[in-house]
Amino acid sequence: MATSVLLKTITLPVLGMSCAGCASSVQSMLTAQEGIERAAVNYATQQVKVVYEPEIIQPEQFQQSLQSIGYDLILDQVSGKEQQEVVQMNNYKILKSKTIYAAVLTTPVVIIGMFLMDIPYANYCMLVLTAPVLFVFGKSFFVNAYKQAKHGRANMDSLVALSTGIAFIFSLFNTFYPEFWHSKGLHPHVYYEASAVVIVFIMLGKLLEENAKANTSSAIKKLIGLQPKTVIRITEDGEKQVPIAEVQVGYRLRVRSGDKIAVDGQVDEGHSYVDESMISGEPVAVEKEPGKKVFSGTINQKGSFSFVAEKVGSATLLARIIQQVQEAQGSKAPVQKLVDRIAGIFVPVVLFIAILTLAIWLLFGGEYKLSQGLLAMVTVLVIACPCALGLATPTAIMVGIGKGAEQGILIKNAEALESAYKVDVVVLDKTGTITKGKPVVTDLIWSESSQNNSGNLSGIFMAMEQQSEHPLAEAIVSYLKYNNSQSSNISDFHSITGKGVEAFYEGVHYLAGNRHLIEGHNMKLCEDFEAQIAQLQEAAKTVIYFGGNNEVFAIAAIADEIKEGSAHAVAELEKQGITVYMLTGDNAFTAAAIAKQAGIKNYKADVLPEEKATFIKMLQDDKKCVAMIGDGINDSHALAQANVSIAMGKGSDIAIDVASITLMSSDLRLVSKALQLSKWTVQTIRQNLFWAFIYNLIGIPLAAGILYPFNGFLLNPMIAGGAMALSSVSVVSNSLRLKLKKLK
Repeated sequence: MATSVLLKTITLPVLGMSCAGCASSVQSMLTAQEGIERAAVNYATQQVKVVYEPEIIQPEQFQQSLQSIGYDLILDQVSGKEQQEVVQMNNYKILKSKTIYAAVLTTPVVIIGMFLMDIPYANYCMLVLTAPVLFVFGKSFFVNAYKQAKHGRANMDSLVALSTGIAFIFSLFNTFYPEFWHSKGLHPHVYYEASAVVIVFIMLGKLLEENAKANTSSAIKKLIGLQPKTVIRITEDGEKQVPIAEVQVGYRLRVRSGDKIAVDGQVDEGHSYVDESMISGEPVAVEKEPGKKVFSGTINQKGSFSFVAEKVGSATLLARIIQQVQEAQGSKAPVQKLVDRIAGIFVPVVLFIAILTLAIWLLFGGEYKLSQGLLAMVTVLVIACPCALGLATPTAIMVGIGKGAEQGILIKNAEALESAYKVDVVVLDKTGTITKGKPVVTDLIWSESSQNNSGNLSGIFMAMEQQSEHPLAEAIVSYLKYNNSQSSNISDFHSITGKGVEAFYEGVHYLAGNRHLIEGHNMKLCEDFEAQIAQLQEAAKTVIYFGGNNEVFAIAAIADEIKEGSAHAVAELEKQGITVYMLTGDNAFTAAAIAKQAGIKNYKADVLPEEKATFIKMLQDDKKCVAMIGDGINDSHALAQANVSIAMGKGSDIAIDVASITLMSSDLRLVSKALQLSKWTVQTIRQNLFWAFIYNLIGIPLAAGILYPFNGFLLNPMIAGGAMALSSVSVVSNSLRLKLKKLK
């Protein structure tokens, strides 16, 4: 056993995996190699993590061992993931072309085989059309089956290759030597159409799978894109631009208006407001002054400041979010791969039954034991072809996803659709999810003494807020513009840090800001205002004061309003027995007010992004199936951690990319519809699998000739081929019934 010092860990992209059985084959092949301590394959991320002894074995040897059974590794650790995405996209395009061409050639084969079998040279026409379907467009089935067989393994490709290959060879023999069967008093049937149809249907199923793989999430790329490529470093010789890779702890960096902050640090000079919604999810920008912390990936607003770098590279908050999203995404196991796991038993059992069938016929078959035994064996392989089994899941998923799209529910992968019906806990972000996510003025109340002059005063208020850098100023300006206020020509405008703004108009001193500002200038506040302010603050609204001549003329209430339908959505979820939680980075006072409006009993305030994910993990450890619903970058880790992740369509690109379901209208009422759609889809999948297995349980014994000793019945391979096609049609038809259901 090697010491831990000699061990090295490497994570590499894997190519060619098409099922959970493939992942198992890759893992077992690697762990069998000398020098490999352990290997863990993640089918969801198409990657393998290998712990090995570099003195004994190298990654090039990993690659060679996997290539021998039909898989491959990308050894480039810098751009390996990008290369994998390119390969997957190319594979999808190639498979799509092959499926189309195979279907075009198969159509006339089916027509001739089913309706025009007596026309001259019918068998030769079908032979010419079927051969390229199997050995050109369907070549991969036979190649993969051969590579698996070399190592004593079998998968779905093995069964497809055997059933279609034997049916084709049997038909080929009957085409050129029909007299062999004529001499025995039997008709030389051919089964070209069965071979071709099987290949086309299985290729269609694989095409649906490849389509999902090709649409790989770009969330990590977009998160990395939040970090600028260069920064402005302050040195003794002045300011100079340097690459971000050169930034070290202790460097002084300049941040200009509109810049993205490159690393984590502490402000040492200047004043500004920074959009930290990617961290907190809150829409209001945060004031920054000397001593305040700043974080990588956040965006500076109008002001300029300098700060000292404290955390760089992988130590920054943004880098940790990226790492956490990668880990959470990679930890998910694909639920829809049930069929592939069953195939590990199904394939060898069918092969055994087919061989056993031939053996029993040869031993006890009587006068026509060879011919009838061969027919029975071929019939077993044809009727047991996993076409219906392979289509059971993807067709239901395809219809379910289409049904969701019609309702404005964008479902990005089958795993989410298969898992959502199990949800018993829903976790909601506040800002942009329950609320609208944008501060607006809900109330503007004038004092009795100023109501007659409110038009002129509105112009002064508007002019002051237009020049303010405070993030709430925009809400006030928008409100006043909407109410047709005209900006006045103010003078001597000044911003008072942490309090508000001041200006002069026609010699009168005016102030606009928070409570500290008016109290600091001993401004008079009428008694009516005090009662109204208390009500507004109780409703979690921010109050801005405006006045002059030592008197408060007006108060403006600003809030992030709850969305129409949020309360109804929460009530609907609770009616279904689902527990609803609200997590927010906002303070406890605001959280309580919003929770009350939305009818949410369980909520947590002052929650950081990583704490959201930890809370979800805690629920999962308690055996809960959790759906997380959010809209901001700060929600991305929690979304990736949840069993089902749902993003609001008007939220950030990162949240939408990480989430497996997106509500296009950002209406929370769609959540219950998504869960209902999942329930119907899973029911359809189970029905499809049930009928596919029942079909095989009944069809295989009939094909083997179980009734022959009793009534002389032996299933014709032609009927078996038709039954196989009918089973596929029944599965597809059952899936299409989903389209007729109405979501409530």
